[in-house]
Amino acid sequence: MSEEKILSRAERNRLQLRSDILQAAFIEFSERGYHQTAIADIAQRLGIGHGTFYRHFENKRDILEHVINDTAVQLTNLLAAENAPTAVATLDEYTEQCRRIAERFSEFAHANPNMLRLVLLEATSIDAEMTQRVFMLIDTGGHLTAAYLNNGVARGYLRSDLDTLSTGHAIVGMIMAGMFRLLSDPTNPNVLKPYAESVVRLIVEGMAN
Repeated sequence: MSEEKILSRAERNRLQLRSDILQAAFIEFSERGYHQTAIADIAQRLGIGHGTFYRHFENKRDILEHVINDTAVQLTNLLAAENAPTAVATLDEYTEQCRRIAERFSEFAHANPNMLRLVLLEATSIDAEMTQRVFMLIDTGGHLTAAYLNNGVARGYLRSDLDTLSTGHAIVGMIMAGMFRLLSDPTNPNVLKPYAESVVRLIVEGMAN
């Protein structure tokens, strides 16, 4: 019994250190830039040796993979419950859903500008595989957005002739443009408000049946 408790404690410590390394790496990436950050910078911030770092991660690229995965999970979590693709049945409900999603995405963007900069601007400059990883994330967003549009077509409040997949990718493009607007003026708390409302109006008024 005592051995199980010791192992459990050791595992908790391992997971905590792994989390600490991720956080330290993200701070260094944010302050220095991905390419300018060395493993030594991350290790020094935590007061650990290189060997300790390599027991948890292969390299700093491995950490970036975790940042991208975490970003995808957090964004997906914003689209649950009342914001799920099939959660609404009328145009009015869809309009309110779009506004809720826009608000939550804006809050996420304002809270995580460094994460967005890392994923959208720096990740694609590392290598072809990482660039493809980001493109796949964007493509997944297009298919997910199409699911909302398919629901609207099926329920009759969006146009029946809508090319849902192409339109879904177009909407993701507008969302990304909003993220770039934020990155150009990250300290402005209102930079996304008029933009988000304009996007919602384009989506709803341009596709309503």
